[in-house]
Amino acid sequence: MTRLRVKHFGPIRNGVKNNGWIEFKRVTVFVGNQGSGKSTLAKLYSTFSWIEKALVRGDYDFKWFERKNKFIKPYLTYHRLENYLSAETEIEYEGEAYAIKYLRGQLHISELTGKKYHLPQIMYVPAERNFIAYVRHPRELKLSSDSLKEFLTEFDAAKANIKGSLLLPINQAELEYDKLNDILNIRESDYKLRLADASSGFQSAVPLHLVSHYLANTVEERSEERPETMSTDELDRFRKEVMEIFSVETLTEEQRRIALSALSSRFNKTAFINIVEEPEQNLYPRSQWGVLQSLLQFNNQGKENRLVLTTHSPYVVSYLTIAVQGKHLHDAIIERNAEELLARLAKVVPLHSLVDADEFVIYQADEMTGSIEKLPMSGGIPSDHNYLNESLREGNDLFDQLLDIEEALEA
Repeated sequence: MTRLRVKHFGPIRNGVKNNGWIEFKRVTVFVGNQGSGKSTLAKLYSTFSWIEKALVRGDYDFKWFERKNKFIKPYLTYHRLENYLSAETEIEYEGEAYAIKYLRGQLHISELTGKKYHLPQIMYVPAERNFIAYVRHPRELKLSSDSLKEFLTEFDAAKANIKGSLLLPINQAELEYDKLNDILNIRESDYKLRLADASSGFQSAVPLHLVSHYLANTVEERSEERPETMSTDELDRFRKEVMEIFSVETLTEEQRRIALSALSSRFNKTAFINIVEEPEQNLYPRSQWGVLQSLLQFNNQGKENRLVLTTHSPYVVSYLTIAVQGKHLHDAIIERNAEELLARLAKVVPLHSLVDADEFVIYQADEMTGSIEKLPMSGGIPSDHNYLNESLREGNDLFDQLLDIEEALEA
């Protein structure tokens, strides 16, 4: 299991209580207030997953990564995390193939043995994604976010891959692509409009759904055709082509990165790591549930897939507990040979969106203490004592106080 330990890095000062680790399961969720570090943790996971992948592919050797400042630029700067470093920063990452430590300003890498590594397609879905749908020609923007640039690249590839129409997880609407004019349209029962003219919820959800759908299916298709991880011959050929890219001294770091990404797409990827900031962005609760169902479905398409979410929404957490309870009931129905109940269950929770309790974890970040806490679970259901539910209770308490004042006024 991949895990991460972080201390003294930006808002994360104390890390997980008792010097513990953050364990990334099939579905990992970070909750917390603004500035608490939940997105920082997701970005670090993305960064180290990419470094581990590059090491496995042979893009670079240990010494290249361990050189002074190579960890900072281009990797931390990719997510604009470089200013979070301090002399006290401690970061440890333990993946399937490599263990990586950043201590006292130096990166240390060691190879792990005995674990099978599945080459992943890694996608970081930034919260700024709604700009892509709003601007008619996003490629003309001078974007400062590298993660948004990369997401835009996959967004363009996903658009070109649309055949006919794509059913969206909101209002049974469909997405259509006018390739001639490079325009995305949303079609509902009695009207059609451009995505650029649609509601903010569609502008946020469509890029997320479209890219996730495209990458999950791409990885699944490749896995079915070639279920093995990269062979020795493939690895040798890949290293040879990497060397050829680096032999061209006129290429910039960004050009090399693009060339490497294009090269890697030709090799076998058997996992999809989908890291999503705020899936609930601008969405009504019922629509949040629809988007979450689709993300869980994509995650369930491959046993090595991983879904990481950051959220401010109590509805997302609540719906996840429903998906967990649904999986518990599903297993009980199968065990008791009561398959006739599956249809009833599917009306409540789609069977392709169920979540195993053992493969689900929630961490909450505290901006006041700079610490991370794993939420306790009971049968896979997270505790009600979390920041999101406490915020709901706080609203109820404030309303009760107003009622008390009203009663005093009437008296």
